[in-house]
Amino acid sequence: MRSVLCIGGAAVASAAGIVTYKAYKNRHDESSGDQSALLAEVLQGNEKLFNAKEQRFIAQLIKLGQRSLFESWPAPGTEDAGKRRLVAQLQQLDTHYPKGIAAYISNARQLLKDAREGKNAFEGFTPSVPHGERLDFGSPEFLSLEQGGLQEAGQAAFVLVAGGLGERLGYSGIKVALPCESATGTSFLGLYAAHILALQARSASSKRLPFAIMTSDDTHAHTQQLLEENSYYGLDKSQVTLIKQEKVACLVDNEATLGLDPKDPYAVQTKPHGHGDVHALLHTSGLAKKWQKEGFKWVCFFQDTNALVFRGLVAALGASARHDYDMNSLAVPRKAQEAIGAITTLRHKDGRSLTINVEYNQLDPLLRSTIMKDGDVNDATGWSPFPGNINQLVLKLSSYTHQLERTGGIISEFVNPKYKDSTKTAFKSSTRLECMMQDYPKALPHDSKVGFTTINQVWASYSPVKNSPQDALAKQKQGNPTHSATTGELDIYRANCAILAQQAGVKMAAPQAVTFNGLHADMHSVVV
Repeated sequence: MRSVLCIGGAAVASAAGIVTYKAYKNRHDESSGDQSALLAEVLQGNEKLFNAKEQRFIAQLIKLGQRSLFESWPAPGTEDAGKRRLVAQLQQLDTHYPKGIAAYISNARQLLKDAREGKNAFEGFTPSVPHGERLDFGSPEFLSLEQGGLQEAGQAAFVLVAGGLGERLGYSGIKVALPCESATGTSFLGLYAAHILALQARSASSKRLPFAIMTSDDTHAHTQQLLEENSYYGLDKSQVTLIKQEKVACLVDNEATLGLDPKDPYAVQTKPHGHGDVHALLHTSGLAKKWQKEGFKWVCFFQDTNALVFRGLVAALGASARHDYDMNSLAVPRKAQEAIGAITTLRHKDGRSLTINVEYNQLDPLLRSTIMKDGDVNDATGWSPFPGNINQLVLKLSSYTHQLERTGGIISEFVNPKYKDSTKTAFKSSTRLECMMQDYPKALPHDSKVGFTTINQVWASYSPVKNSPQDALAKQKQGNPTHSATTGELDIYRANCAILAQQAGVKMAAPQAVTFNGLHADMHSVVV
């Protein structure tokens, strides 16, 4: 679209044709008058607290259906600081969301409409089991891929997604500060740093391996303090970068009305946008591009409290190199109906295909309506044929940076409103748009290579610490994985004992049945 303004009574070229400057000025004056009238109507004199730019921004929000943010303001001279604070926060939300708060509201309205109408995101797709590696921990094939991964590790950057507190664990601090086992008291962050240093020492390269940590408002300062108090756990300060995720506004109805904090009429309620923001942060920070220029080939993503991740991640890195994967998900076997996403290849009737994570509550109806009339059921192995997603990823940096340049790192969003009743007209509580890091391949070109690497022994690579002892006990009674501090620690010992037995021929004592916090488990020799 071309737009040229000629002041001297000539013409203004526009998509709509030729207009005179006088007509252009009249239109602008009318727009300004409409804005002034709108602000006067809603703000009742409070518009004078703000400069012209702020007034335009407020008017835009009102036109987007957000007048409830302002219409209960008291007269000028009362709580003016709070009014300015609210507008400043809204401007900050506008800055941090790609294409601004207007785009957020627009996206939210469409997604809320789709949710209310029960739109099927997988309409026209047929699922199938994707290509990937299924490995027994310590097997010759596992060791071969692990050896290949060790060679590639010197060309890898590492990204830890650590934006959460330990509230679900009954702990108010940051989760990465928790000890992963009680024998040495090593923290999760300290363990991850030790693994990166070990891979750095084993590599043929002299380069320091980059380590980025995605934080949040809740965790940023605490993570920085933890690193400084522990001298970065032996890492060079220059190889560690913190990238902070911002929050997004909460929505209180199907019209995407932004919600005020119940405790503060001059603050918008906000919540995290989801760990999918890590891709946009790696783009906007310039880190991904910087790593590529420095000669790195891979980016490895992992979560905050899975101490065993590097037991499988190195083999997954080897698989990525062998198959030239653009994206490789470290995965685990899953039981049918288990509350864990499934990595699935989807082929559309128009010829498109993609390999992505399908959430467990979407997988069963998708299978029933297409290839498996019984839905999500176990096969002859006693497991689902679809591997379980655990959000530990290996991405090829060359295709990743290209994709980041193309999309800005923006990941497909979703909304999950909790409705009061079947009419779906009101929410139980506010909601917000979210995005997930594992949805990255949704926007990849259709010829991209996307696969998975499953470690058949779940305890060997995935034993996250997510749940309090009380919640873990309830999950065990239901026959589900407990994902507790107890099992997280005991699985470390089990995996390390298996390595000594398999690779060094050490005869290990038989595990003993134990009970901690009511949880029944097997206690292997304490090997760290």
